[in-house]
Amino acid sequence: MTDPTKTAKPFLPLDTLFENPVFAGGIGLAGLGVAAQIGRKSVIRGASLIKQRLLVNLEISKQDPSYPWILQWLARPRASNSIITNSLTRIHHLSMRTIQSKASQSGPAHTKFSLEPGFGKQIIQHKNAYISVSREKSATAVHLTTGEPHETVTFTTLYAFRHIFEDIFDEAYRMAQKAQEGKTIMYKGSMGWTPLGEARRKRPLHSVILDEGVKERIVDDVKEFLRSRQWYVDRGIPYRRGYLLYGQPGSGKSSFIQALAGELDFGIALVNLSERGITDDKLGALFTSLPPRTLILLEDADAAFSNRRQVGSDGYSGSTVTFSGLLNALDGVAAGEERIAFLTTNHIERLDPALIRPGRVDMTVRIGEATRYQAAEMWKRFYGDIDEDEKGQETFLQRLEGLGLVAFGEKPAKSKISTAAIQGLFQFNKDNMDGAIGMVEGLIPKRYEPESQESEGIKVAPS
Repeated sequence: MTDPTKTAKPFLPLDTLFENPVFAGGIGLAGLGVAAQIGRKSVIRGASLIKQRLLVNLEISKQDPSYPWILQWLARPRASNSIITNSLTRIHHLSMRTIQSKASQSGPAHTKFSLEPGFGKQIIQHKNAYISVSREKSATAVHLTTGEPHETVTFTTLYAFRHIFEDIFDEAYRMAQKAQEGKTIMYKGSMGWTPLGEARRKRPLHSVILDEGVKERIVDDVKEFLRSRQWYVDRGIPYRRGYLLYGQPGSGKSSFIQALAGELDFGIALVNLSERGITDDKLGALFTSLPPRTLILLEDADAAFSNRRQVGSDGYSGSTVTFSGLLNALDGVAAGEERIAFLTTNHIERLDPALIRPGRVDMTVRIGEATRYQAAEMWKRFYGDIDEDEKGQETFLQRLEGLGLVAFGEKPAKSKISTAAIQGLFQFNKDNMDGAIGMVEGLIPKRYEPESQESEGIKVAPS
């Protein structure tokens, strides 16, 4: 039996452990650390949950068509546009965008400056909602053609105000539409369709003078096609139309297409078939991704026939479009629908008959040298207000006919001149019809041949 007088060795009490400053300090610090970590995770999780429940984000990529509209909307001056109502912008960090255009036949070079919201986070108020706006630039993702970094704009607001995004996009779209009123948007095709500089002022259709009845015939045909979509659908015919305009340079082919686009309120998508890097696959992709309400224009179509070799085993067909690639883009299996295509050429004799058959080219129109009708109409446009009795016009036309520059009755013209040459003469003699009449002989095409080979520094070896 156990001796009751002997007592067991007592265990160390917990109170004693906690009274130990070393032990108590370690446990306390560890406990505080665990508690802080748990609290931190709880706060983060709670904040994330609150953010998910209370906030909503909307990200707009630079690749989206609405991206430039949003930038313009954000940087707009306050109360500068009647479209914007009850909106207060607080954009304090701006960036400059400079657009320079080259001089062309339609006008001189000019530079345009526009403001855009800068990169980073900013706050705006739209109606009764506060919105955080964050514009960010990617450090890795870049555009394959231009090398420009990818960008995004992110809107953040309370979930209860998520409907405000639709209102913002509606205003931004209307602002963009208002800015493009009276203008024609030009697109350039490479890796995709991108705007080619600033939109151009619409060219009036009456400013382009073609031979009698030619302009009206094309315009009527295009408008009839636009009205006949259901007719094509009901008969299972691809809804697309092709036109070929051919003739000498300066006859007004490209000018007419630009004026037609303005008349229809369409844009123009330009494709240079001889541009390096435009292959069959890229051309087909461009045709199937055409922007809405846009005419497609392929200038100098004969350039496509400079490369007719077949696609190699590596899938590469050379630096230009092949003949078969152009045909497939126009009416192949993968060809796009709802499309109006214009082809122009100065050398129709270089075009293969397979290209201009119906289905690929539905209307072929020659726009050639200036005629008497065109010369008379152009005279009226430039001098009609000062040549009231039309005596100056008759004198001018007689001079043209006498020099064989335009046809007279059944007598054909000896020399072919373009409407661009006549217009240049009139522009040189603004409000001076007598000066224009006196310089008619300058329209005669000159053959620039050296007087002698010696004068050009060329020495002929004696025979």
